[in-house]
Amino acid sequence: MSFLGLFLEASLLVQAVMVLLVAMSILSWALIYQRRKILKAAETEALKFEERFWSGVDLAKLYKEVSAKGNKVQGTEHLFHSGFREFARLRQVRSMDPVSVMSGTQRSMRVAHSREMERLETHLSVLATIGSISPYIGLFGTVWGIMNAFIALGSVQQATLQMVAPGIAEALVATAMGLFAAIPAVIAYNKFSTQVATIDGNYINFAEEFTGILQRQTFGSVAQAEAQGQEA
Repeated sequence: MSFLGLFLEASLLVQAVMVLLVAMSILSWALIYQRRKILKAAETEALKFEERFWSGVDLAKLYKEVSAKGNKVQGTEHLFHSGFREFARLRQVRSMDPVSVMSGTQRSMRVAHSREMERLETHLSVLATIGSISPYIGLFGTVWGIMNAFIALGSVQQATLQMVAPGIAEALVATAMGLFAAIPAVIAYNKFSTQVATIDGNYINFAEEFTGILQRQTFGSVAQAEAQGQEA
């Protein structure tokens, strides 16, 4: 009645179900470890960058620091880098009015935000799928195993508990394995979804605050230029 014995005594289809559930469980734990590491790093990096951003550092200097990281720019840094790069580029176009400059800057940050969210949400749907279908796969193996057990009982004249128990036990193992694969996946998916939503909110808030700073710089310089023109 050991697990290995139940597996070896099960029918070929139930064995296939068990192997599939074990593979799904391994995949689930691998994704849980990967997503946990990435989301934790995203939270830490966002906190560090916002502390640096609000420390009063010059934006042009901060942009150079972020640009020096090359392809390693992620998270809030990515939003800042994309927005400030587009802002600086559009301001060099003399025919570009301030409203168009800010519109282009916001569009660039929205694209960066979308890419960051895609990176953070990668494989979350796989966890959701494992959590939702694993119990049904295990239940399918259980139903099939119990059906075979009762079919076997039909060929004997007198059934005993000793004859019934192994067949039902090996069938119920499939359900247990389905739950074993599903429960961690569901818990991790819910936790990671909450983390992603929190990080998303932080990205949106930063983009709005950064846009406000750039707007004050843009329209302030325009107002100053107009005042100087009137004095002249």
